[in-house]
Amino acid sequence: MRGGAPSGRVRDRVERLLGVGVDGLHGLGSSHSWTLHRASLADGREVFVKAADESVRNGSGDLDGVFAAEAAGLRWLSEATAPEPGPRAPVPEVVAADEHMLVLPWLPSGSPSPSSAERLGRELAALHTTSRPTAYGAPWDGYIADLPLDNTLAPGDRGWAGWYAERRLEPFLRLGARHLSSADIRLVERVMADIETLAGPPEPPSRIHGDLWSGNVLWTDGRALLIDPAAHGGHRETDLAMMALFGTPHLERILAAYDETAALADGWRVRFPLHQLHPLLVHVALFGESYRASLTDAAHAALG
Repeated sequence: MRGGAPSGRVRDRVERLLGVGVDGLHGLGSSHSWTLHRASLADGREVFVKAADESVRNGSGDLDGVFAAEAAGLRWLSEATAPEPGPRAPVPEVVAADEHMLVLPWLPSGSPSPSSAERLGRELAALHTTSRPTAYGAPWDGYIADLPLDNTLAPGDRGWAGWYAERRLEPFLRLGARHLSSADIRLVERVMADIETLAGPPEPPSRIHGDLWSGNVLWTDGRALLIDPAAHGGHRETDLAMMALFGTPHLERILAAYDETAALADGWRVRFPLHQLHPLLVHVALFGESYRASLTDAAHAALG
């Protein structure tokens, strides 16, 4: 772990935030602009702690919204719970959060299995189709990794395609442009220009995770939970396309169980590259031209 969030400072903040002593604190490394910890509390609980890395933050307020956005997203996703005995939203509870940290229950890791994958497919379908929001976007400032994410709300009856182009593709195309050629930029702009046709049949907004790559699927004992969301009202195919982008264990079982629970519109697999353009643009912005070929391949595939 880099030394940006000294353990004593993290311990003190956990104790102030939770109002309970910390008997043990173990560093788990770092990610983006935060450090990760496992804490043993005096009341017997084990919790996971994500804390602002002060060496990155350097006294600025730039990261003040990251933990609030993640906490708001998890709580909002958890509200999409089907009536008993229906599926529960596959997200952990938020123990506590402030501008410096997020605290979640400690969840022991398990191995992905066919049965837990099928359960995830059913629960994700219920999440997307229960308590649908009325708008695209979210009523809080968003982040993906530590990059700001424009969650400006737009009424659901105006359609997803234009919102996606304006709020997800265009800003990150500008952000990653220094790593792309003029031809690459024009290619993505062609997708944006034709997006109403490429987006497929109209879909009402769904509560989506928004950053559902395999690293944000935590496999526990008999179940999978979704962590680190960039949650907002969006298109439900976005989460499925993100799971497919970098590979997820038992993906075909997840997709089959999902489609059986809440049938997808014809051509949903063909539209995956369109939904993958945003996360690929994010990766270009974060990591540079190593993701350029993947981006242009997805853009060509989206155009057919």
